[in-house]
Amino acid sequence: MSRAGNAPDASAVAEATLNIYHQISALLAPIIGVRGLDAIFSRSLHLTSKAFPWLAIAGDNGDHAALLAIFKARLADSETNDAIEASYALLETFTELMSALIGESLTRLLLRPVWALPSQKPSQKIDQETNS
Repeated sequence: MSRAGNAPDASAVAEATLNIYHQISALLAPIIGVRGLDAIFSRSLHLTSKAFPWLAIAGDNGDHAALLAIFKARLADSETNDAIEASYALLETFTELMSALIGESLTRLLLRPVWALPSQKPSQKIDQETNS
């Protein structure tokens, strides 16, 4: 997880994961709405918690900011490798759910700027993918 630094700890992984989610949120909220994003994140977290039970959050999580804070704290309190794996699984699940909702090609197009390498501008990443 290069966005967490060269030698990340679980706290850096948690911070990087939330930063990625906020980037995704900024891109997708105009399309599916904040409630739609909240629902997909909650569902992604629920599905991911099957493989990572320590991510499970009981009860009604109507407060999305609190849900994100709990998620971040649980990632930060885990072992670094577990945090990396759980973060990847959550983001992958989120992307798959988005693909099911709006289609794979639109999801890929909308999220392309988020998945661009931090050292590349989104246009460089697009050119690189197009030429592959």
